[in-house]
Amino acid sequence: MLSRRATLGGLSAALASPAFAASSAMPAGACDTHVHIYDARFPYKPDAALKPKPGDVPDYLRDVQRPLHLSRAVILTPSTYGTDNRCTLDAVKRLGDAARGVGVVAADVSDAELKFLNAGGIRGVRLGFGPEQLTAISRRLEPLGWHMQFFRPAAEIAALEQTLLALPTPIVLDHLGHVEMPGGMNSPGYKTIRKLLDTGRCWIKVSGAYIDSKSGPPDYADTSALAKSYIAAAPERCLWASNWPYPDVTAGQNPQPRPATGPFLDLFARWVPDEKLRHRILVENPETLYGFDPKKRPKPA
Repeated sequence: MLSRRATLGGLSAALASPAFAASSAMPAGACDTHVHIYDARFPYKPDAALKPKPGDVPDYLRDVQRPLHLSRAVILTPSTYGTDNRCTLDAVKRLGDAARGVGVVAADVSDAELKFLNAGGIRGVRLGFGPEQLTAISRRLEPLGWHMQFFRPAAEIAALEQTLLALPTPIVLDHLGHVEMPGGMNSPGYKTIRKLLDTGRCWIKVSGAYIDSKSGPPDYADTSALAKSYIAAAPERCLWASNWPYPDVTAGQNPQPRPATGPFLDLFARWVPDEKLRHRILVENPETLYGFDPKKRPKPA
């Protein structure tokens, strides 16, 4: 079993090469559905656990979107900013109609704030509330057509199973659902995720293979098995994402160099060798969830 530090060290070494193949045939409208922007113009929360070095919109365009020929992006407010969504709103505005946002709100967020965020391109929220608050805010988000996104270990998702199954809004699970290893597909968390996917209202990001992997790079055999199972079960509700600029790797007690994104895109291509299915996950699924216009697919950069 690899230690967290060894896994991250191997990640940095394995992903340092700029060579990648999947981007050579990137379809128009391909979307990276999980990007964080850290802009020095917007101050971090003083007590934030992660305070990575800045990675702003020009950095993302230069390092990821243009070299990988991606066309769209979904910007997520990171925990570093708490419920301050100004950086995300600014990034969405700068990227225009080729971007959407996912914000973070307090349980008592006002209706006026929700309308303001909606006008700024926000289409969902990341939450960390208890079951009663989840149900209450879900009902308020439903008229907006928003989803609720969860960045939690799969064991916590399992504990919330009945609440999540009953929510009126769609839900999105980050990074393969954070299923614990080596339990994997035998774990209660995975079984709950599969139940949620079967409802037709749950989406999952086939991303972040490195986060919970014990087998490590370059193939991440354990978490790759999870990704392939989700793609087989619900291809119409899978989403690809980079997690750039990898705040869990580049910040904290043992920061590592920022990895290249191209090899992660190549890993996704190995999970999904069928071109039509890749198109669905990269282009059509984000259009459905985030409201991108299918008639206005930007050409690859």
